[in-house]
Amino acid sequence: MKNQVNRHFAKTFKDTKYHSKTQSYNGRNYQSILECNYAMQLDWRVKAKEVKEWIPQFKLDLRVNGCHITNYFIDFKVIFADGHEEYHEVKGYETDVWKMKWDLSKALFPDYTFVLIK
Repeated sequence: MKNQVNRHFAKTFKDTKYHSKTQSYNGRNYQSILECNYAMQLDWRVKAKEVKEWIPQFKLDLRVNGCHITNYFIDFKVIFADGHEEYHEVKGYETDVWKMKWDLSKALFPDYTFVLIK
């Protein structure tokens, strides 16, 4: 009986790596409920004309001295009504790899505004 419970427990959380629950909104799947809720908030900000548009999973090409190191898919690129841009990351659990990519992004793109949503 104990093994059956453990197998069920493993299946329940198998869908994501860090036990977050995927969530769908407006035809798109998000990695967590927090990220999905933030997408909804961005839509409201578009309706309020504060945000012009937002792009989910925006790819940043991280290069050092012309050498490609890795890609970082930041959760949202947000373009505001006044034209300025920000890069928003919605984060629950912070991994070492994520911290490295976050710090590397800020160092490689010092003119970009990075915002961490927790």
